[in-house]
Amino acid sequence: MKTKRLIGMALGSIRKNTMRTLLTMLGIIIGVGAVLVMVAIGQGAKAHIRDQIDNLGTNLIVVTPGSTTQGGVSMGAGSASRLTVEDAEMLKEQSFLLSGVSPVIVAFSQVVGSGGNWRTMVDGVSPDYGPIRNWPVTSGRFFDMNDTRSMRRVAVLGATVAWTLFGDTDPVGQQIRLRDVPFDVIGVLEAKGQTAEGRDQDDVILAPYTTVRTRLSGRQFVAQVLASTASQDDLPAAQAEVRAILRDAHKLVGSEADDFTVRNQTDLAEAAQSTAEVMTLLLAAIASISLLVGGIGIMNIMLVSVTERTREIGIRMAVGARGGDVLTQFLVESIVMGVLGGVIGMALGFAAAKLVAGLTGWSTAIAPIMPVIAIGFSAAVGIFFGYYPARRAAALDPIQALRYE
Repeated sequence: MKTKRLIGMALGSIRKNTMRTLLTMLGIIIGVGAVLVMVAIGQGAKAHIRDQIDNLGTNLIVVTPGSTTQGGVSMGAGSASRLTVEDAEMLKEQSFLLSGVSPVIVAFSQVVGSGGNWRTMVDGVSPDYGPIRNWPVTSGRFFDMNDTRSMRRVAVLGATVAWTLFGDTDPVGQQIRLRDVPFDVIGVLEAKGQTAEGRDQDDVILAPYTTVRTRLSGRQFVAQVLASTASQDDLPAAQAEVRAILRDAHKLVGSEADDFTVRNQTDLAEAAQSTAEVMTLLLAAIASISLLVGGIGIMNIMLVSVTERTREIGIRMAVGARGGDVLTQFLVESIVMGVLGGVIGMALGFAAAKLVAGLTGWSTAIAPIMPVIAIGFSAAVGIFFGYYPARRAAALDPIQALRYE
């Protein structure tokens, strides 16, 4: 029997019992729709995490203080404050793989401008900081090595600070005061928005690290050292190079533990995305239970259909139909029900994903392969749960089937 005719017969049988068929397909519809929504939310979360990681910088390597141990008790990450400006300068001079290096000296200060005052974070960094963080200025310029060497009192404002202190006025050329020290505003950074933790990245002032260390901080140690590579492929080798240079600078030999921690952008992204993947799989597994329920519904209704059409099956066999023909006919009906449920569920899933994104502001994304997987899985459910009823129909005795009332 031709496939086109089989599908036509299956659709005709479905139309005879439209409401019953829709109720039967409901489990498949809900299952496919729910799985698509859950996967869309998970994929959107992964994309959002990737954007957040990329927002930190380009091919980023982060060096932070390590941990110390007192009396056999670890004091935790960041307790070994041995990272210095000299370490950053040594990395800049000795590394072959790093395209940029910047120490980060953190100070907090009340900043006073013509439009008011604001307490914010002041980061002392090098001119490499902008390219490392992929953070251009929208107005003015970033400070250069001449500014850094001369310890000039120049500042680049984050978007939040610029708006708070100067409103709609361009702050470039204006003067601000940090701890009663006057600084000339030479630039405004492009707005970056919030981090995944909710911290406003634009609530910051950048200044040459030499100026911040002598005028505002006075600290010899730095909070972290940021570096970057020209290519993402260089990250692992550059990470090993950074570790070797710092161990030599800190005179660590043999099995002595590092008193610093080196992480790269890929490590951060993989750790965050693995969590998102686990949550996506968990949510999809829970939603897929509906597919199992839908498959059982298909098996149940097909068994009822076999019983109702026993006499019809007997007539078909009496005029020459073989058991295989009957099996194929009922199996195609089961597959068609599964695929129709999958198509409707897929449409509802797309609509629900967009609705969730619109109502909650969450990012959602559906991979192009997902509709194919959804339809294929729906057909597989139809085959798996439809085979037993189809086999039972094919095994009927023609004479007994003709006598069935």
